[in-house]
Parts: sequence; C-alpha cells; structure tokens
Amino acid sequence: MATSIATRALKPKQAVLLSASLNLVGAFLSLAVAATIAKGIVDAGVVTLDVVLAGLVGGIVWNLVTWLFGIPSSSSHALIGGVVGAVLAAAGTGGVQWAGVVGKVLIPALVAPLVAILVGSVATWLVARITRDVPQETNDRLFRWGQIGSASLVSLAHGTNDAQKSMGIILLALIAAGAVPADSGVPFWVILSCALVMAIGTYLGGWRVIRTLGKGLVELESRQGMAAETSSAAVILLSSHFGYSLSTTHVATGSILGSGVGMRGAQVRWSVAGRMFLAWLITVPAAAVVGAAAYGLDVLVGGTAGSYVVFAALVVIAWVIWAWSRRHPVGHHNVNDDWEPADDNESILAESVVDHDPSLMTVPADREREL
Repeated sequence: MATSIATRALKPKQAVLLSASLNLVGAFLSLAVAATIAKGIVDAGVVTLDVVLAGLVGGIVWNLVTWLFGIPSSSSHALIGGVVGAVLAAAGTGGVQWAGVVGKVLIPALVAPLVAILVGSVATWLVARITRDVPQETNDRLFRWGQIGSASLVSLAHGTNDAQKSMGIILLALIAAGAVPADSGVPFWVILSCALVMAIGTYLGGWRVIRTLGKGLVELESRQGMAAETSSAAVILLSSHFGYSLSTTHVATGSILGSGVGMRGAQVRWSVAGRMFLAWLITVPAAAVVGAAAYGLDVLVGGTAGSYVVFAALVVIAWVIWAWSRRHPVGHHNVNDDWEPADDNESILAESVVDHDPSLMTVPADREREL
C-alpha cells in the first residue's frame, strides 16, 4: 500500500484496512508456498520444537531490526534463514536441503527484484506513453482509482504468498511434535489463525517501511503507482502458482524502482536502494546466526527451561527495539511527510540534536540564503 498512500490515492488507515482484509482472503487461495517452507528447505526428521522456536527467534529479531531502521527487508528470507541456522546448529549441514534453499529461495531472491524492475519500468513506460497527451490533473484523478484496484490485487497476492510462511512453520512444529504425520497437509485451523494474524499485523501498519517505500525510493505520481502495483501483483501471483517462496518486499521494491526508471524525469534515490540491497544480501546469514545462537542458548540452559529462557530473551529484545523506535515514531500522521534529502543517518542525528536544543531550529538569515 506504500505507493497508494504516497500518491494519496488512499488515506493511510483506509489503505491498511483494505490491505488487511484482502490479505485475509488471499491466505486461503494457495498453499503451495506453505508446502515449500515445511518440506522443501530442511529435513523434517531433524526438526524439533526447540529448533522451530530458535528459527522463529532468528526471523523475528532480524525483522524487528530492519523495521526499526525502515528498511524493507524480506520477512520470508529472515524466517527461512532463522530455521536454517537453527537446523545447522542442531544437526549440521546434513539437516538442510541445499537444493531447495538454492532453487526456491536464493535464486528467486536474486531474480525477483530484477524481473520486477524490468516489468515495472516497461509498464510505467507504456502507461506514460499512452497518456502523454492527457492533462496531468486528469491522469492523477483516473489513475488514483486504478491504484485502488491494483493495490488491492497486490494485497491479495501478498496473502497468497507471505501468509503461507507462517503456515509452513506451524506445520513443521506439528510434525516435530508428532501431532500430524510427516506427509500431512496444512490443517484448516492453521490456515485460519495465520490468515487472521496476517490481517491484524497488516492493519497495525508497518509505517516505517511504508514511508521508505512510498517516499524514500522515488517521488511517485499516480501513473507510476498503478504500474508498480500491477507489476508487483503479476510477479507475486506467478511465483505463488509455482510454489516459490518469493519476497513480496523484493518484488514491491523492484517494481517501484522500475517505475522510476521507466518514467522520464523521475528521481530515483539509488543511495536508499543500495542500503536495501545490502540488507537483502545479509538477511539469510544474519537471521541464521541469530537462529543458531538461540538454539545454542536453549541447549545451554537445557530442558523445558531452555525454551522459556529463549522466549524471554526474545520478548526483552523486542521490547528494547520497540522502545528505541518511540524516539522517532512514524505513523499514519507523518508517513507522507516529505523525504529529507540528507542521508538518513544525518537526518536522525539532526533530529536528536534538535530534540535536545530546540534553539538550533532557527537558521540565521545569511545561512538561510546560502542554503
């Protein structure tokens, strides 16, 4: 919904409510990705409940860290990385199905953004060419309505892909506990619970990431927004059909970058994109390290107490990150503010200095003219 919010096709709260509803529906439409996560990445025979817990900790911690800095990193790959790290710590390299990791995770992670950039740039170029003689005001009005439809399609596609990751992890836990056979499908209560939680999480809003995608990469107009969203939906739905554990983040980011490349005169902030790409490169290994460490802590403490200690550590880390985020909150009230041209770190530093000395907000007249 970042592009629809950025172009003001939808109000922020309306956008996340619509997206939450369609995420809920999309979660029931496909289970191919859930099967990939549950049975195509690691050997289910070596997975225990302790391994599942450690893998979840790895994925959650990396997700929270990237959310804190507004970096739209992949939840999918963080989750997979956490599970792979925990399995490596528990059973060694033999517990990981490397062909599945490479073929259905790493290769799509590299290819998906490139495909999305290409599709998004071509779609934007076509839309711009077709509407080049239409007044800008008319374009904005018409394409804002189109954005509502295309953004809804992305949300539906998101539900068919990302909600499946949680279903796959829960199915892994059920198999590890002996509650269902190894060849079991996803129970209905798992589908329903994951769909509901996905919808709730969407409604709560990842405002920090929405701001980066909507304002930080490209200054979007409605034509670009609709082209980017339609491109994202097409790539995501195609990947869900083939069971690829694709990152919606990678696709959405690639499509938005493509909308900047395909629109003449558009400004693309490649420095922001570069920081995202760097985060993507280290997502799987970083989450794997955290997952392995969590499993090591579980084993070190031992028994049931180990699981409680790992969970308690996760709660503490999550609270610290949330408390840190409150220093510079981002929400529906400021998600569409103009993006600062300065480097993000410099902007944060400047905000911190002003917080301590409000007099620094006053700029001398001669300096103002120079700026």
